[in-house]
Amino acid sequence: MTQAAHHGPFSFLNALNTDGRDHPVQNAFALVTLVLGAVAALTAIVPDLHLISSWVGLIGIAVGGWGQLISATTAERFLLIIGMGASGVGFYLGMAHGGLFGGLLG
Repeated sequence: MTQAAHHGPFSFLNALNTDGRDHPVQNAFALVTLVLGAVAALTAIVPDLHLISSWVGLIGIAVGGWGQLISATTAERFLLIIGMGASGVGFYLGMAHGGLFGGLLG
């Protein structure tokens, strides 16, 4: 095998850099999308938190979409898709429970 072996300490961010180069911005987008998706999906369970779930879900979809455009590895894209899916679930359930403004504008 002609590939160089990686002998550094294992970290989650190193697992995202499957091409051997660091991608701090792309990794940050993947992790932020994953966190936003988790928050959106978990707050969508409670109908009274529809403002949080819909806004966080919308932001998670936008951040994940931009992350897809700049991603460099398959591992980053995988996390982005998982985060965007969870953000979408939170966004759509938040919209079903009252929407982005939920009676605040009318």
